[in-house]
Amino acid sequence: MTALPHAWNLESKVAIVTGAARGIGRATAELLVRRGARVVATDLSDAVHELRADGCATLTGDVAREAVACETVALAQDRFGRLDILVNNAGRTLNRPLLETSVEEFEAVLATNVRGAFLHSREAVRAMLAHGGGAIVSVASIASTVAMSDLAAYAASKGAVAQLAKVIAVEYGTRGIRSNVVAPGVVETDILQSTGVENSRAVLASYGDAHPVGRVGQPQEIAEVIAFLASPASSFITGAMVMADGGYTAL
Repeated sequence: MTALPHAWNLESKVAIVTGAARGIGRATAELLVRRGARVVATDLSDAVHELRADGCATLTGDVAREAVACETVALAQDRFGRLDILVNNAGRTLNRPLLETSVEEFEAVLATNVRGAFLHSREAVRAMLAHGGGAIVSVASIASTVAMSDLAAYAASKGAVAQLAKVIAVEYGTRGIRSNVVAPGVVETDILQSTGVENSRAVLASYGDAHPVGRVGQPQEIAEVIAFLASPASSFITGAMVMADGGYTAL
């Protein structure tokens, strides 16, 4: 195997990845471990405990709860001695027209996507400042910049995630903390099936046709972008949104 350039190497780094039981989160946690990082992987699902690699600790909990954010950061520090990287990946979606979206549904999406990112970012920044800085990568969506029908709650939440990340970049840039956003296009995970969309495979194929590359993305492809933004290779990038979308937003 060809050795990674030093700037891509994550040895001695400690990372948190939320929403790590499946999809982009799982691919990211596994990639960071392969790159040499020690990882705390969290998820609401017990499936996160399937990540049994050396240097990977797991935790179940709701990212929208303040106690869970505090526990997650504490676990990283207690188990591995520090915190260098936070990946705000945990999220939920909702395919619902505006007039059919209840207050409870809207608030549930914002709680996971926005409050979860806020709480984990706040606690991570506190820990990172104690060790001279770190990198935060938040997963948004093309829906944060391009309007799509039936995604009012989801799009609003991802727009908020993106702006939160940019504010963190501005507030803490001079103190060694970088904060960036990855905005994936449609990615092939099981989240589409979990939303109850009928004929999900056909829907996924139609989404692929909407991307200039002619297909949807794979979790590993987004994980590579996240790993880059978490690594020293991106040391002069902060407050940015990287569109990992197969050209969708170029149309």
